Amino acid sequence: MLKKLTSITLITLVLIVLSLSVVTAQEKYVLMFNHVLSPNEPYHQGFLNWAEKVKERTNGGLEIKVFPSAQLGVEEDIIEQIRQGANIGQNTDSARLGNYVPGIAVMNGPYFVNSIEEVKKLNELPTVKKWIQELADVYGLQVLSFNWVQGFRHFMTNKPIKSPADLKGLRIRTPPAPIWQESVRALGAVPTAMNFGDIYTGLQQKAVDGAELVYANIFGASLFEVLKYVDETGHFLLINFEVVSSKWFKSLPEEYQKILVEECDRAGLETSYGMEEQIKEFRKRAQDKGMIIIQDVDVEAFKEAGKAAYEVLGIADVREQIVKELEALK
Repeated sequence: MLKKLTSITLITLVLIVLSLSVVTAQEKYVLMFNHVLSPNEPYHQGFLNWAEKVKERTNGGLEIKVFPSAQLGVEEDIIEQIRQGANIGQNTDSARLGNYVPGIAVMNGPYFVNSIEEVKKLNELPTVKKWIQELADVYGLQVLSFNWVQGFRHFMTNKPIKSPADLKGLRIRTPPAPIWQESVRALGAVPTAMNFGDIYTGLQQKAVDGAELVYANIFGASLFEVLKYVDETGHFLLINFEVVSSKWFKSLPEEYQKILVEECDRAGLETSYGMEEQIKEFRKRAQDKGMIIIQDVDVEAFKEAGKAAYEVLGIADVREQIVKELEALK
């Protein structure tokens, strides 16, 4: 009888251990995070820092695995997978998110904001909060943070550009989203949609005559080998958004949700300020690689030309609303 009881006790203990193991396994969450940039770019290290802090604060309960160079797939395809509830994240921008909530595309329009500090203020605006909520509730896209600022985008070409007229007839690579396309067109060039990973080959094969990028992109993708000039137009201050599935996000414990957002914001600002501090170094590196920096650009002419993009897309009034809300914070 004692042997029988002992056996029952052992079986019970085994079942308890197995049950606890299942619970533990269920409490382990993984986010597969995708971005198109190379492992050499500052953003990649920023994402790794974010992942490290999240893992540390959740005691390994939430792990972020970072995949550079679009290893998980093309950005637009990944966003659709996210909408279906996949445990995938993507570094993207408001231009692409504008395919779902049109007004938000204004945040990637020409000469929209001028500093990281202004980007931080956008988080407080009623209109922006409404867009973020709509993306989550209607389209299944949970924005964790948009405090990721890559810096100013400039035209990078093989002829010097000083005014919109100099861009006439040039095919400039730009992402496949309306605000990017119309902005490049308004600024004087012929927009040509192309995935980031294809830029080098596109330039090499003369499919495009240039691109509009941030300084860090030059080195991460070795574009100094196929481009000669950095024309400092500063036409976009590139604001990036880190998005995950709202369905997946809601499946996380509330504490994990809080940690994921807090650390994403923190890593974003650290990375953004770090990149801003590196601009002088980036300029020097570009020159050391044989590139010529064009600084005497007619920025006012570009600003005036850029207004047409907002008009064509019917979001000029949206831009004015954001400007009003920003001024109200002063």
